[in-house]
Amino acid sequence: MATDPMITEVVLPGVVEPDGLQLHRRAMPVPDRRQALVEVEATGISYAEQSMRRNLYPGQPKFPFVPGYDLVGTVRSVGPDGDDSLIGTRVAAVTKTGAWASHLVVDVDDLTPVPADLDPAEAETVVVNGVTARQLLRGADLRAGQTILVHGANGGVGTVLVQLGRHLGLRVIGTAAAKHHDALRELGVEPLDYRDPDLAVRVRELSPGGVDAVFDPVAGPGVRTSYDLLAPGGKLVVYGNASALGSATSIVWVFVKLLARLYTWNALPNGHRAGFYNFWAGRLTRPTAFRRRLRTDLRTVLDLLRQGVIVPQIAARYPLTEVSAAMVFAETRSRAGKVVLEP
Repeated sequence: MATDPMITEVVLPGVVEPDGLQLHRRAMPVPDRRQALVEVEATGISYAEQSMRRNLYPGQPKFPFVPGYDLVGTVRSVGPDGDDSLIGTRVAAVTKTGAWASHLVVDVDDLTPVPADLDPAEAETVVVNGVTARQLLRGADLRAGQTILVHGANGGVGTVLVQLGRHLGLRVIGTAAAKHHDALRELGVEPLDYRDPDLAVRVRELSPGGVDAVFDPVAGPGVRTSYDLLAPGGKLVVYGNASALGSATSIVWVFVKLLARLYTWNALPNGHRAGFYNFWAGRLTRPTAFRRRLRTDLRTVLDLLRQGVIVPQIAARYPLTEVSAAMVFAETRSRAGKVVLEP
């Protein structure tokens, strides 16, 4: 098959509105040793890119750069002395940046095989989101019959998290806007309106003794309520900081205050636990173990997707050339699931 000697990529030039995203063309990159050139079939828009657009994501590159946290695609070439058997293989990778492109060079060690019979866009919904959800549940050390509260249950991570929770035999209470409640009920979730001023009362009505874990991607003022809703021995897991998107406060200061609060709560003699989940923990200090854990978890969720245990939740599909419209749609959160870009 003939290959276009040029690639298309989306460049984030600075703090811009969605229509400020730029489409660039450049020469096809060439993989080096231990690298592969991947033709991207699906990538996605997540909280991370929405934060990066506002320069609010911790550790993001200096502008300009190409966003794109993860991808599903096909290997088109490998570097010198590489494994030619990889060519033509469908793979997934978590990249943090760079995936909003028609092609991307990726380290071979960061690639995970994807079953060829899976739709790339459907597989994309469980790459970073599925790994995150699986690791969140494992870290909370839950058992069948327990009850969890998932905030943002209609989001990219949330929709996978609630399905994995139900698969493990957990009772799942999920918060979301009322328009998403029917879809959540179909996933086995007991939905509550996140805007209900009596949300804590509603949770207590469903689970009078408290919940065994709360998963919170917002980390706003409601994080205290989440902590107070824990049952004895329960755990609060914060895995995002979405509240910072609408804040004028420095993201670093917001994060420091959050960690200080969680640390203080852990010192209290009430048996509750609180922590912040970091997807990249161990990436620099234990890279081999980090990659092994990521590949294992990604293979697991891809297999569950293939079995139908996880039903892919795609909010919308857009071509890469319509990334500005896709970003606007993603930020309205008008449909449950993940917005997928298909180069």
